[in-house]
Amino acid sequence: MSIRYPGGKKYQPVSKGESKNKPTKKDYSFSNRGKTLEDEVNETNDYYLQHQLAVVHKKPIPIQIVKVDYPGRTRAVIREAYYRTPSTTDYNGVYNGKYLDFEAKETKNKTSFPLQNVHEHQVVHMEQIRQQQGIAFLLVSFSSIERYFFLSSEKLNFYWDRMKQGGRKSITLEEFEQAGIEIIPGYTPRVPYLKAVDQYVTCKESEDETRDE
Repeated sequence: MSIRYPGGKKYQPVSKGESKNKPTKKDYSFSNRGKTLEDEVNETNDYYLQHQLAVVHKKPIPIQIVKVDYPGRTRAVIREAYYRTPSTTDYNGVYNGKYLDFEAKETKNKTSFPLQNVHEHQVVHMEQIRQQQGIAFLLVSFSSIERYFFLSSEKLNFYWDRMKQGGRKSITLEEFEQAGIEIIPGYTPRVPYLKAVDQYVTCKESEDETRDE
């Protein structure tokens, strides 16, 4: 069983002769293939934290352990566990005085994102965050074509309601291009989603100013 810290990073034991305080060089290589969206977002969050740009972490999963076996004095194996409560979204934190809350999803589909990848309680949670003036969004990776999109909770609600009313059960790539904000992957950070957050905030402020006129 792999052990992960709250940020999603795997625990790596320190071998004999290796200093615990020895600085490790992080690999943010653009050419490092095979990483999941979670890996990429976690590395991006590490970059943001190290450069004091934002504090965003992966939420711990609320698991209740029921049965544990001890095959050895220093070993424990979890045999049975269950979720105490339904998980909400993957990540939350603070950026430039604003609360961020988002779900990160990836699909190998090249033309659409299936809405079955999102749960209704997550959609409700993001809407509640938005109503409290937080910024809630869906971060989607079309992994087969290496394209990333920011989709606000307002836009997600539109497509979710369309599905509930009998419409299509996915969001097309074209709809992401029109309603979302594309995130161009880079070297460091790999998935610079804060640029999309900035763009979203600017658009919202413009809309508010126009409404007040």
